[in-house]
Parts: sequence; structure tokens; C-alpha cells
Amino acid sequence: QVQLVESGGGLVQPGDSLRLSCAASGRTFSSYDMGWFRQAPGKEREFVAAISRSGSITRYSDSVQGRFAISRDNAKNTVSLQMNSLKPEDTAVYYCAAGGSTRLSPSTGSLRYGYWGQGTQVTVSS
Repeated sequence: QVQLVESGGGLVQPGDSLRLSCAASGRTFSSYDMGWFRQAPGKEREFVAAISRSGSITRYSDSVQGRFAISRDNAKNTVSLQMNSLKPEDTAVYYCAAGGSTRLSPSTGSLRYGYWGQGTQVTVSS
């Protein structure tokens, strides 16, 4: 079992930066791939970024590649999402997710993630 709690969301202006954090409970955090997903009003949940169990492999959606960076600290059971050059279209509820896997590369599919946080709202508006 893994419990996830996100923090760091808020209201920012276009071009600003924001850092989301996700704290995980349990002693097996390093055995899970971690991902960030988001869901905007009226839209389906979409993949944002993922990081492998060791932190050596990261994946990003095309829409955030080059602007967002995912990282993890297995000693502290945390995963973070650094978001730079934010745009209004980044507005959404952001979810942290954990998924067990034996693959080298973390999945971009939400079905591969069995544990989810409650979400944190990010609003980008002038």
C-alpha cells in the first residue's frame, strides 16, 4: 500500500514557475515508478511526466517537454514536478501516481498506476 499526498498547487501568472511535491507513505517507495497526470475541466486525465524507480529514466508529454522536470528522492519518499514557463493551458488538477513495474522505462498510461493522490489545483491566469 502506498498513500500519496500532493502539495504546491496554486494560482500563478503565465510565464511563472511552480513546484509540485508528492509525499509517499510506506517503506517501498523506491520500488514504484512515479508519475504526474493532470485533468482539466471537461477533459480526460492526461499524462504529464513519469520517472523510473531509480530516477534514471524520465518521460514527458510533448506539451510539457522542455518546461517541466520530474525528480524523486527515494530517501525522503518524495517526487516533485518543477513547472516552468507556465501557460494557461497548463491549468488543471495535478495528480501524483505510483505504479509497480518491472520495466526499465516508466509507463505513460494511467492504467499502469495503481495508487493516486487526491490532486492539487494549478491555475495559470493573468
